[in-house]
Amino acid sequence: MSGIRPDGSPFLNYGESARTLENVENLVFRIAYVLVKVFGNLYEAVHVRAHFRSKFVVFILGKQKRYEMEINIENTQKTRVLLASERMLRNIKVVPLAAESLGVRSMCTFVETPDVMVLLDAGVSLGPNRFGFPPHPKEYEALAESRKKIAEAAEKAEVVTISHYHFDHHTPSFTDWCFNWSFEEAARQIYEGKLVLAKSYKSKVNFSQRRRGWVFARTGGKNAKKLEYADGKTFEFGKTRLKFSDPVFHGPEDSQLGWLLMTTIEYEGERFLFASDVQGPMHTPTLLEILVQAPQLVIVGGPPVYLEGLVKKEQVQVGMRNLESLVESVPTTILEHHLLREENWRELSKPVFNAASKKGHSVVTAAEFLNKDNNFLESRRQRFFETEKPSPEFEKWMKTPLAKRKLVKPPI
Repeated sequence: MSGIRPDGSPFLNYGESARTLENVENLVFRIAYVLVKVFGNLYEAVHVRAHFRSKFVVFILGKQKRYEMEINIENTQKTRVLLASERMLRNIKVVPLAAESLGVRSMCTFVETPDVMVLLDAGVSLGPNRFGFPPHPKEYEALAESRKKIAEAAEKAEVVTISHYHFDHHTPSFTDWCFNWSFEEAARQIYEGKLVLAKSYKSKVNFSQRRRGWVFARTGGKNAKKLEYADGKTFEFGKTRLKFSDPVFHGPEDSQLGWLLMTTIEYEGERFLFASDVQGPMHTPTLLEILVQAPQLVIVGGPPVYLEGLVKKEQVQVGMRNLESLVESVPTTILEHHLLREENWRELSKPVFNAASKKGHSVVTAAEFLNKDNNFLESRRQRFFETEKPSPEFEKWMKTPLAKRKLVKPPI
């Protein structure tokens, strides 16, 4: 739980992940290390105070801000620090279905435990305009393939989640062959008969996502067995727990893009964390929320370096530094989304890969996690239009007015 004190300082309450005295000590020093690493000498002191042997309050005192973190271990079970041999997931199967490294804008992921099958963020899109070009036929081929995989996974899934209402994270019911490959039947097939656990559109939401969430509840969401808003809630399926964060920023603090939910899936001490558009994360309290969950595997969206000029350079730098801290703490990180829309993203991410390597950790793309070759398409769009000219039929379709183009399937 998070909030703001009367003096304006952020307040973070971490409960269920710090469950023993030794684990609290480990957690406190890890948080302190991250804060010092991220903020340098901004923070002058870290003070820990114990209350009734069940509650610890961490005060980080700084020149400009004071963070106060309350770690509550009351009425919780024992958690051990993971040994190296226990860092891999054995009972949680994670399968990325669509992602930038697979040729599209998405983070859709299928997760299976012995108790439940979950489809995370069942949406996929293409960037409308990059380098002055619309999507290339190669991108539409990848989009069609992604839609097929999502549909197949939806047939098996019992639970479908929506972290926020951008169209690359959920499927709308309107027809749009141009950017989303969406239509009413596709949305119905994904959400019909499912337990849909979604971000609330009534609180911690910007105008655009409020409208989209409202529309979803009255269209695709009507097909759900049950549509439940999951902000800050935990759901249990046998021994599997799905834990949703309170809303966190879509990128930097007070982002105009709004808020989203992170999801942790836990089974008998194994934890996978899904952090979609946190962009690094750019907001350090979001990083701390991730670290407190102590996941063995994270899939995270990196900073939007391709939006230079639209996003402040300082915010991107914070996102990259926080990403370094994340990969130092998490054994395996699947790095995806905004960062990979820049062609030289790997060169820009060298400090991240180096930080992980020093700890014996790994950073991979969704494609690499699946043992596939990376298929970056959007970042090479201009090159494709120059070297692989579209067919005359596609060029004719491409010149059709947008409103009509959305209603007609592209000739690929």
